Amino acid sequence: MTHISPLMIEDRIGGEEQQAALAFVTEAFAEAILAGIESDSFAHAALFAALRELVATYGEECVATFAEKLPARLRAGEFSSGAKH
Repeated sequence: MTHISPLMIEDRIGGEEQQAALAFVTEAFAEAILAGIESDSFAHAALFAALRELVATYGEECVATFAEKLPARLRAGEFSSGAKH
């Protein structure tokens, strides 16, 4: 397991490799929906898989610290792509 600070996880977001990875995830979402899987079910599964992978790479404490910042980022609209619910 790599020891890295939560800030370093955030620094990795937005790079060329991460943008390519996001394109793969977006495509997987579309394929799942075409296969009849509800988007929220896929989103929950994707979040679980992503967190599991981050924990395997960086450890629980580092990912927990990273995740603690998510509520503020969500409220700021960082993950919004359309109308707010």
